[in-house]
Amino acid sequence: MKIFEFISTIAIPFFLLIVILYGIIEKCKVFDVFLEGAKEGIEIVVKIFPSLIGLFVAIGVLRSSGIIDIIIKILSPIINLLSIPAEIMPLALLRPISGSASIAIATNIMNLNGVDSIIGKTASTIMGSTETTLYTIAIYTGTLKIKKTRGILFAALLGDMVRNACVCMDVSNYVVKFLLTILGNYYRIKTNLK
Repeated sequence: MKIFEFISTIAIPFFLLIVILYGIIEKCKVFDVFLEGAKEGIEIVVKIFPSLIGLFVAIGVLRSSGIIDIIIKILSPIINLLSIPAEIMPLALLRPISGSASIAIATNIMNLNGVDSIIGKTASTIMGSTETTLYTIAIYTGTLKIKKTRGILFAALLGDMVRNACVCMDVSNYVVKFLLTILGNYYRIKTNLK
């Protein structure tokens, strides 16, 4: 365990030393390149800042207005038909929008149901197998100045819906078993050909 603490302590200084040594070997002005990179980073932040402010305001409105509860009540017939636990739905709906809100919801789910419960494991899988979709779209499209995001948004949210359905209906176990079977067969065939 102490070796990991040692590695984590020296990792960043070691990386910086390697970058500086590489710059010296290549006869590159390391500090000037660093300043150029920092300048580009600030410019990117300025470009995407309006998108982020709009996204954060929308998330605050969603969380405080109770719209999520109304959406869950409207979707409850479909949720019950698919045997998706109702406790998971706030997380499934907010995860594509807000990372911090989804962490709070996942923590609450695990406190109420337990980490090792089916609902706790489902919440963990949703948290670990997804990205804050709208935040990521805002970052990329804001940086690249893309105005028409309808196709991107539809594809990303469709992927989130499929993932949530697979996780909640435990399809993911079958997919993993299928992929492992294919991988095992591939290596078996490859080994037999040698």
